[in-house]
Amino acid sequence: MSAALASGDAIAAIATPAGRGGVGVIRISGANLEGWIERLTGGSAPPRRATRARFLDAQGGAIDEGLVLWFPGPASYTGEDVLELQGHGGPVVMRMLLARCVALGARIAEPGEFTRRAYLNDKLDLAQAEGVADLIDAASETAVRSAVRSLSGEFSRRVQALCDQLVLLRTLVEAILDFPEEDIDPLDRADARARLDGLVRDLSALLANAREGSVLRSGVSVVIAGAPNVGKSSLLNRLAGEEVAIVTPVAGTTRDAIRQTVHIDGVPLHIVDTAGVREAGDEVERIGIARTWQAVATADIALLVVDASRGFLPEDEAIAAALPRRAGLLVVHNKIDIAAAAGVPVLSATPTLTPALVPADRRDAAAATSTPIPAPDAGIQHMGVSALTGTGIQELKMALLSLAGWHGGSNDLLLARERHLVALQEAASHLDAARAQAGQAELMAEELRLAHAALTRITGAFSADDLLGEIFGRFCIGK
Repeated sequence: MSAALASGDAIAAIATPAGRGGVGVIRISGANLEGWIERLTGGSAPPRRATRARFLDAQGGAIDEGLVLWFPGPASYTGEDVLELQGHGGPVVMRMLLARCVALGARIAEPGEFTRRAYLNDKLDLAQAEGVADLIDAASETAVRSAVRSLSGEFSRRVQALCDQLVLLRTLVEAILDFPEEDIDPLDRADARARLDGLVRDLSALLANAREGSVLRSGVSVVIAGAPNVGKSSLLNRLAGEEVAIVTPVAGTTRDAIRQTVHIDGVPLHIVDTAGVREAGDEVERIGIARTWQAVATADIALLVVDASRGFLPEDEAIAAALPRRAGLLVVHNKIDIAAAAGVPVLSATPTLTPALVPADRRDAAAATSTPIPAPDAGIQHMGVSALTGTGIQELKMALLSLAGWHGGSNDLLLARERHLVALQEAASHLDAARAQAGQAELMAEELRLAHAALTRITGAFSADDLLGEIFGRFCIGK
């Protein structure tokens, strides 16, 4: 019997969102709750059937009326007895019902405690439990479908399939290690190598899937940086599809970082429009520029905006040199409509690493004070757009998704968390080490053991209590 079942304490919570609604739900989980039905309603209720009832206070007066559902354990969400009281969704009546449950001996549930009990009572593994929270938090239809797959156990099954392969492989390697005096069939040794190669391929495929799932679940932070008046705020407005930032011809209009989440192909991009980088004209602007660099330091993708009508200036080059390259740096040459009207050659909307802005025979005539052709850099992509007309904006969105590691997803995409990626990457590293140690059975066996341990952390076989507290503490109350 698990710790949760052995404790016998009852927990209760309002399981519907705060505020007024047509229906409100109180959820109770614990041991031997059947007797609570008579004390709460003055009657009884058959298991797993919605029964109309009046909810009573300690003196027998009516608090509310609605439906009571009883799910006897272990065939319930938590594995314990579960009661649900479905009444009218007013905040006062919900608080009164919850207070009545507390008076009967329940305590207020902690965030995620119902799902934590489901995990402790073997109703869900850890990856499935996290799928519950991901389903609640899903911000797109693609994320919903992926979260449902994790909740149904698909992620866990794929991890378990890898673990099963590892068990067979470890058996072969341990046989070679434990019986060195025996003649091990060369076919067995070849089988072990083939199994390891197949395991590496399968893990690599799951890791690629999980990386895309992580992008879908958590999104990507994008910072828009550049000199003043290059069109950063206009670009944010165009990406967001609404006027979220003030746009004026006055340099320094944006004094503080403006944050907006934009969904592209179901992927959330957390975009930050920053103050123009220049020598500050006053204290307020100085603080805004300082916050710009703070936003830049934490961004996944840096978007450097330059004015295509005046070329790639030394100040732009200096900003580019200071921007992070974690997921790549994209230089957006904005205002290509103005540049083209002035006869200045412009970039196309297709990102390129080696832009040829001006033919060599026209380079000197194109601009006397600017540097129209930035030096090629393997870590920087360049493209042309017009935030005013919308030219190149769709291509820019696709370029951002590509930099984020999103390639359109797939029908079997699985949401993944950072800890899942860490565990999968750790397992992959140990499998690579195992291949390198194929001639030394002892070292190979240890690497396989470590890979196995990393994978089992995903489903919770070797989860420490502090990890569980961190995971379930992020759930909403009543779940």
